[in-house]
Amino acid sequence: MKIVVVGTGYVGLVTGTCFAEVGIETVCVDIDINKIENLKKGILPIYEPGLDTMIHRNVEKNRLHFSTDLKSVLPDAEVVFIAVGTPPDEDGSADLKHVIAVAKEVGKYIEDYTLVVTKSTVPVGTAVKVKKAITDELNARGANIPFDVASNPEFLKEGAALDDFMKPDRIVVGLESDRAETLMKQLYKPFTLNGHPIIFMDIPSAEMTKYAANSMLATKISFMNDIANLCEIMGANVNQVRRGIGSDTRIGNKFIYPGIGYGGSCFPKDVKALIKTANENGYNMRVLKSVEDVNDDQKSVLFNKVVQYFNGQLKDKTIGMWGLSFKPETDDMREAPALVLIEKFLAAGAKVKAYDPAAMEEAERRLGNKITFVKDQYEALIDADCLLIVTEWTEFRAPNFPVIKKLLKKHVIFDGRNIYDMASMKEEGFDYFCIGIDTSK
Repeated sequence: MKIVVVGTGYVGLVTGTCFAEVGIETVCVDIDINKIENLKKGILPIYEPGLDTMIHRNVEKNRLHFSTDLKSVLPDAEVVFIAVGTPPDEDGSADLKHVIAVAKEVGKYIEDYTLVVTKSTVPVGTAVKVKKAITDELNARGANIPFDVASNPEFLKEGAALDDFMKPDRIVVGLESDRAETLMKQLYKPFTLNGHPIIFMDIPSAEMTKYAANSMLATKISFMNDIANLCEIMGANVNQVRRGIGSDTRIGNKFIYPGIGYGGSCFPKDVKALIKTANENGYNMRVLKSVEDVNDDQKSVLFNKVVQYFNGQLKDKTIGMWGLSFKPETDDMREAPALVLIEKFLAAGAKVKAYDPAAMEEAERRLGNKITFVKDQYEALIDADCLLIVTEWTEFRAPNFPVIKKLLKKHVIFDGRNIYDMASMKEEGFDYFCIGIDTSK
């Protein structure tokens, strides 16, 4: 079997590489010439642990190829995955222009039966638009070539995407023909041999499943952050509350860690898109609107703690910041809480010195010379007035606290991810502030 994956962003690159890893000849296509040339040289556009090694291995074995010419590779492909970006419009809806553009190209150039699969996160009804775009192009050619459309949403966690694809919790496929089902079963057979389920459903349900899943996880995060804020007011300890509710199997212990809000390419965009879709169909997503409101507010919680500690006097203060990416094991800064915090500190007249193990280049691209970027975590603390933990990278979990104490002007840590123990921090001689715990006790 030969497949084509259109789009070499996060989803497309991981998808194409993992299919190649199990022996399927795969071509990843992108209109960005520089990106494709870099990929041919082994230079990746994203950071994902293990991906560079897997790409190199499959290119060497001649199973993974890169191209800018979709027309030339379509005739040999049985399955075409559309994995291009669907960025949010100003109104929150998903922008489908890139998806439809690919569908039109497919309609122009396919020569035999082809299964076209949307891998991008797209709203309910997108498959209908994709099908129409392909049909219109075929009609314009006067060609009567059979094709199917399917939906196969991705459920990849940045930082663990390879494991998620190779050993999936579930594979969701929406389709409308037996022929398409047979092809998808054949394609995913290497991933289901160990019992990982493939769930077939109608296309609208598959499209909705992706949004519902991400919105449910975002809801858990915002709910726990709301509880954390109340815990501080009431004198409760959110870490103990989290353990108490997480032991209930109906709730579970995942996505109930308090922090400074969710970010990334999925949750913010998908929550907005689902709210917008509901509005367009006359329904008000009241819970999700509140989820979004809580998350927006939560990104300022750490800033507010710093303001309170310094009695509102932040002018000329230097903030040492550990972590810039929205989560560990990625360089993704889309909707990252760090961006909100930095803008707030700069607006208050403070300076920021920041370090991140992976996101420095991306942060510098976004922020330019607004802040100071340093080469290691301790350099960020030289002459700094405080330390902020913004992303819970592993290397921040057990730092050298005596060194931190020596470098900081004031012995104060603001922990936005609750990775340290409050009692231990007090023993070390730090003023310590985290999320969901009354530190005045």
